[in-house]
Amino acid sequence: MTLFLGNLTPVPWDELERAWFEPYHQSQFAQGAFQWLEAESDVETDQLIAAIASEDRQAVFSEATRLIAVRINEELDEALAAETPAAAQQAVGAAQELYRAFADHIAAADPDAAREIGLAWLEMASATGSTGVLGVAVVQPDRDAMQASRAVISDYLAANYLIHSFAPRDTLSAVPETVALGGHAVAIPVTLPPGSDIFDQDPLPRLVLGFEEQGIDETDLPLIAYGDMLFDSPEIFSGPARELGIACSSCHNRSDINQRFFIPGASHQPGAVDVDGAFFNPMFNDRRDDPIDIPSLRGLRFTGPYGRDGRFASLRDFTRNVIVNEFAGAEPTPFMLDAIVAYMTEFDFLPNSLLTGDGQLTAAASEAARQGEEIFNRPFDGLGGRSCASCHVPDGNFLDRQAHDIGSVAPAYQDARAGALDTPTLLGTVYTAPYFHDGSLPTLAAVVDWFDDTNALGLSGAERDDLTAYLEAVGAADEPYEQFDDENTPFRLAFAELTTFASTLDTLLLRRDIHHILLLTDSVASDLAADAGTMANLSARPEVYSLAAHLAEVGTAVRAGDWPAAEASWAAFQGEAQAIEERAF
Repeated sequence: MTLFLGNLTPVPWDELERAWFEPYHQSQFAQGAFQWLEAESDVETDQLIAAIASEDRQAVFSEATRLIAVRINEELDEALAAETPAAAQQAVGAAQELYRAFADHIAAADPDAAREIGLAWLEMASATGSTGVLGVAVVQPDRDAMQASRAVISDYLAANYLIHSFAPRDTLSAVPETVALGGHAVAIPVTLPPGSDIFDQDPLPRLVLGFEEQGIDETDLPLIAYGDMLFDSPEIFSGPARELGIACSSCHNRSDINQRFFIPGASHQPGAVDVDGAFFNPMFNDRRDDPIDIPSLRGLRFTGPYGRDGRFASLRDFTRNVIVNEFAGAEPTPFMLDAIVAYMTEFDFLPNSLLTGDGQLTAAASEAARQGEEIFNRPFDGLGGRSCASCHVPDGNFLDRQAHDIGSVAPAYQDARAGALDTPTLLGTVYTAPYFHDGSLPTLAAVVDWFDDTNALGLSGAERDDLTAYLEAVGAADEPYEQFDDENTPFRLAFAELTTFASTLDTLLLRRDIHHILLLTDSVASDLAADAGTMANLSARPEVYSLAAHLAEVGTAVRAGDWPAAEASWAAFQGEAQAIEERAF
């Protein structure tokens, strides 16, 4: 965590301090690192605490690095002194967990040493002995073997991580000091800090696409199908996003919000991210700690202008900005932008039987919601004679396509006029908590309270409740989440999507479109192989791996300019995909 936060520009010192003093997001530990160290170790932490307080980046790196190396040696000491195999194994396990702070960087910078140390860890674990079964066949620790393995590990730590002074590093990393002094560039794999979560939310939001609701098959819409693929592909990005497998759909699960997406240093809470910070694209870093809640993309064709402050009138320009500026991707081709915009403009709102198409409540709505509807349309002096409906226009999908400063953004400087945010739709909002651009309000009731208190609307408690009931009716949905069962499994959903993406090869191969073919095969072949791991039918996995191999072969043949071979591999893919589709997974 120290390395990750220390490499952000500017360093988020408050967050780095919290990382040591407080538990991590989703941590197994109930206390912070310093508290844990006080209970588990004799190591001195005063110098690290002082380095954090003085905001000395190099000193924090040096002290944290030495502290972890000391802790590894302490655990190895405990393993050697342990009286039972169980105690020795527990200490070795703790030492290995601490060593993970260095392991990836040693492997990248000094692979020979990494292999030697890896073998030493294996020998150390084996030499701790065995507790046997019910006290029978107990094997005592082999102290000599443990000591020999420990020497390999500790000698390397002493030479690289327990030194008096570390050379200044432009980029903080756990690259061994002996390698760092050599001045050779080392390609360090991108990793997420502890507590990160970029997996899809559960339950998975339901995706409503305009063409599907009209009974049109996506395989008959190659431009939209290709755009669907791009939306799910990290290949359109570069840098950390691409290496980590982050795609548009990582934040916008099924066109909605991934409410579990969280990266310390880039997110202030789950479901939020700072897309113009230092992590994804340093060139686009605005040097402001301003993460925003991920917005829903439902009904996207109706919700312009785009960006939280409405700075992009065009969805095409907004999409290009996301790819190139926010996530460091290469300039997309016109075809790529056409495709992804064509796909996203098919995103539709969730059906809601409490609301008519022009924003009026139906007979199914509660009496409280009907009372709230009257309040929603009532002019208030505190709103300058306007009503809630003046901005959230019911027959305009509950938005006005304008930006307003409602006082929810603190001015960045005196007389700043940067607090205007575009009006968000209220459709589907029951499932998009928390609210406001920064997720500062947890419920729709809290939103009502904020507007009443901030604008002196003078609502009674009952009126607040009624207005909340109205917002909940407007923001409701009949089926908000994807429904899975024994037949409609997550793998079936993924398989159908990926084979649909691949269907665009019918068009792309005819056009001999090398660039877009390779983008598709590189994206879909790897995803198909990865998704095979989620299959309940284990015996069918080899068939799916074979299918992924056929798609990869298409890419290999296209790279070689062998179009007959590419078409043959594509035909083999189609035949096998149809056979798999006809059987249950």
